[in-house]
Amino acid sequence: MKPGFIYIITNKYQTVVYTGVTSNPPQRILEHKEKRYPNSFSARYDVNVLVYYEQFQWIGYAIAREKQIKAGSRETKNELIRSINPTWQDLFEEIKDIMTA
Repeated sequence: MKPGFIYIITNKYQTVVYTGVTSNPPQRILEHKEKRYPNSFSARYDVNVLVYYEQFQWIGYAIAREKQIKAGSRETKNELIRSINPTWQDLFEEIKDIMTA
């Protein structure tokens, strides 16, 4: 089994958030930024600013956490983001080298 990550991305106005799960955060966030899948939710709503992520030892744990976050209210998601990133800065540079570390 491989490690997993959950992430939350938003648009530049912070009006939309998207929660996802991946085993390769740099690659996945880049796909959002490049709108690799033009008909996807993130492409339609221009959601590509990484504002939150968590790392897990196993992808299964990340999937369970993603479901837990998605079940919460928008305000719960906002509080989660603010807990580690109060100014909602793009964390992409922070995770770019995560898979090579």
